Amino acid sequence: MPHTVLALGAAALTASGCVWYIPAVADLRAGDDRPRSVRLSATACLVWWLGVAGTGLLLLSPATWQLPAALAAGSAVAGAALRLAAVADHRSERREESRYWAEVLPGAPSCLDRPRPQVVLLAWLVAGVSASSVVAVSIVLSARAGTLSGPALAAAACGSVGLSLVTLLVAATRPRS
Repeated sequence: MPHTVLALGAAALTASGCVWYIPAVADLRAGDDRPRSVRLSATACLVWWLGVAGTGLLLLSPATWQLPAALAAGSAVAGAALRLAAVADHRSERREESRYWAEVLPGAPSCLDRPRPQVVLLAWLVAGVSASSVVAVSIVLSARAGTLSGPALAAAACGSVGLSLVTLLVAATRPRS
């Protein structure tokens, strides 16, 4: 594939990524009005997108493919390191906030006591996919052994898909208390 086509793809991707990097610029411009973790996360976002844009520009230059690849890999690693630092800062900010609220309202439940919604959703999805995978494997093994007829196989397959859908619906509609 010619470098020009890849450069056009990088330009289109960078242009469409404005929904991420424009709010990141706003977070950085806000300065100390935003928590440190938000600013680090915004910096990581900008590093990633500047890496994509820079890679597109380097693809238009007469340089070999190693230079754009090195820039893309370097920006990906630097952005990931910044993002991990932002996650660590966010956790420490949550602990500090929880300590402050414990001083103000000694009997109030902590924000750290509740599971995060992403963790709950992931747990539901893993449980549903695991259960439906077990059902699907048992269907395949039964079909190979010849113990199930055509209609029974179809019903079992529909049951497996239905189990996956029910679990997904429960996970998606579960209250985020």
